[in-house]
Amino acid sequence: MVLGVGILLAVVPGLLGMGWEDWLTRATVFIVAAAPCALVIAIPITLVAAIGTAGRNGILIKGGVHLENLARIRVVALDKTGTLTLGRPQVTDIYPMNGHTETDVLASAAALELRSQHPLARAILERAESAGIKSHEAADFTTLTGAGARGRIGDETVYVGNPRLFAGFKTAFDDAEQRIESLQREGKTVVLVGTETAVHGLIAIADPLRPEVREAIAGLKRAGIHKIIMLTGDNRLAAEAIAQQAGIDEVFAELKPEDKTRKVDALDKQYGRVAMVGDGVNDAPALAAAHVGIAMGAAGTDVALETADVALMADDLSRLPYLIRFSHRNWAVIRQNLALSVVVIGSLIIGAVTGVFSLPIAVLAHEVSEFVVIASGLRMLRA
Repeated sequence: MVLGVGILLAVVPGLLGMGWEDWLTRATVFIVAAAPCALVIAIPITLVAAIGTAGRNGILIKGGVHLENLARIRVVALDKTGTLTLGRPQVTDIYPMNGHTETDVLASAAALELRSQHPLARAILERAESAGIKSHEAADFTTLTGAGARGRIGDETVYVGNPRLFAGFKTAFDDAEQRIESLQREGKTVVLVGTETAVHGLIAIADPLRPEVREAIAGLKRAGIHKIIMLTGDNRLAAEAIAQQAGIDEVFAELKPEDKTRKVDALDKQYGRVAMVGDGVNDAPALAAAHVGIAMGAAGTDVALETADVALMADDLSRLPYLIRFSHRNWAVIRQNLALSVVVIGSLIIGAVTGVFSLPIAVLAHEVSEFVVIASGLRMLRA
């Protein structure tokens, strides 16, 4: 456009008898003055400075577009286990049933969890190890996504999983439902161990909240986030207990990975752009579906880190409000740079076309405008 207008300025007035030399000079000055260097450099210099500053503050942002997208976020959705909680769950209670002992229940659960990467599985294995139980891996092991796992132990096909998994069997555990509900209201996750015909026992697991969670949630609201939501595969009672402690607005529980993805899409349509925060394999589809996916860096699985757009390298949720505020500040600086560039280039164009600016003045003003925009963008180097 600049070159096209410059050619027209050089040719049309001359053809109309207005003087070739004067308008050739003005066209040359116009091309120099209107070259949009300051406009072009306004965004990348700001983003590069911002990404570097975020990295020094423990936040890895994988590209400028993700930092820009963060400024448009209206909803933050968080996974529970390993994200809101420490990800170091511990077995708190074991209740054997139907003639089995605590050792039987723990040994069966550990045999099925040997190949699992889930934090709850690690809690069971740690408890088995501390109890001196040496488990052999179950045969024909199969993961039941969002529900648990199964495998052969001796002559039996044994399952370990949430109450929903066993509710689909012929198993009767009516006598344990009150105990399960009581444990869940305490914020504990209840895992059942047994076959399709009999429950061997219950294992209650607790995972404490991260100490910074309440302040982080409050900080997100102060930073302009309209809605903070928990998306978890855990049971509703336990999820609501944790959400109440954390100050979260709304809970969607008992979700499989594909359910989390659909819920992220639904929230986007209902409230606006969504950022998803998670750490596990089960969170990866939702991280990919969100406008911005944020992974817990140290606690996160490789799949979550690969899928996410942003990683919190210190697993510190207090970085979330900082990240949102930082993205708003970055977007404000970009807008200021764009406005500054347009004003400077517009002024130079007017001066060039009217003949007020000579070529040396246009060159000097053009270069100075670039340095001004660069200096403005480098303000993002300040934390």
